[in-house]
Amino acid sequence: MKFLRTRLQTLEYALPEESLSSEQIEEQLEPTYKRLRLPNGRLELMTGIKERRLWPKGTLPSDASALAGKKVLESSGANADDIDLMIHCAVSRDFLEPATASVVHKKIGLGSHTQVMDISNACLGFLNSMVVAAGMIDGGIIKRALILAGENGRPLVERTLAMLADPTMTRKSIKPLIASLTIGCGAVGALMCHEDIHDGPKLLGGAVGAATQYSDLCEGDSASGNSLEMNTNSEELLVQGVNLAKNTFGKFKHNLAWQADTPEQYITHQVGQAHRRELFSALDLDLKKDHSTFESLGNIGSVSLPLTLAKAREHKRIQSGDKVALLGIGSGINCMMLGMEWT
Repeated sequence: MKFLRTRLQTLEYALPEESLSSEQIEEQLEPTYKRLRLPNGRLELMTGIKERRLWPKGTLPSDASALAGKKVLESSGANADDIDLMIHCAVSRDFLEPATASVVHKKIGLGSHTQVMDISNACLGFLNSMVVAAGMIDGGIIKRALILAGENGRPLVERTLAMLADPTMTRKSIKPLIASLTIGCGAVGALMCHEDIHDGPKLLGGAVGAATQYSDLCEGDSASGNSLEMNTNSEELLVQGVNLAKNTFGKFKHNLAWQADTPEQYITHQVGQAHRRELFSALDLDLKKDHSTFESLGNIGSVSLPLTLAKAREHKRIQSGDKVALLGIGSGINCMMLGMEWT
């Protein structure tokens, strides 16, 4: 997978003001902790996550995506009529039909010629959308693509807390639900364009991998009715996700003619400290080249990796001329790794 003419013109994010600490979560779970004799502080100890952000109640995924989209248009100077393609690529969506992208299109006020679509692939949605957009840009089909993701994990966190308060819960039955307490909220947007329009960071290419025999290790919203929950076999998902990443990383290096130490910065999907440690160890990467955000933001699904990229740039971790590797892993299990050259 290689691209020749696609550039990243603008990358923006939006975060809620409200924060929810792991300590506050455990305060709500105090009766369950006492009954099951669980030690306080275990959530932060296991994950490294101190807090996560929450959108106000009633916020829709389209609201969050539109917020990020308006920031992208404002900072880039592009007009709404300039956008040829708009993709909403979050796990969260307003409803099953029509595409949430349709609602985002209306809220931003994009042109009638703008093609809209949802792309959903767990936490890989944003990277998948970058590839779809780049293929259309390189192929001469479009000039500009607006990629947006707005994740609202509040309903999942609140539903999980309610389930964990059930007095019939056991240590075994709560285990698949703990990962849901790491989820946060946020939004991110990117404007990608043809190199004739802008000379921003260049998308070079990458590699993909799939191990769908493990698609049952993390299932979200599979309960009957309107309930929202996620069941995760965290230990096995970590093992198999890292194995897939290791296999994909070999193809990634080959496709771009890179070595493991070629990138000046690695940007990964943000799950927690165990995932970070195991991934960098398995791929033999330098942790000094990592920029983590999970400590203060948690896991924001499809938003996490591109938002972390924006934060790394904001904190001047990325300089002109740097090569940057985007390493994405999502439940399914799927993996996508993309390389960029910063300008």
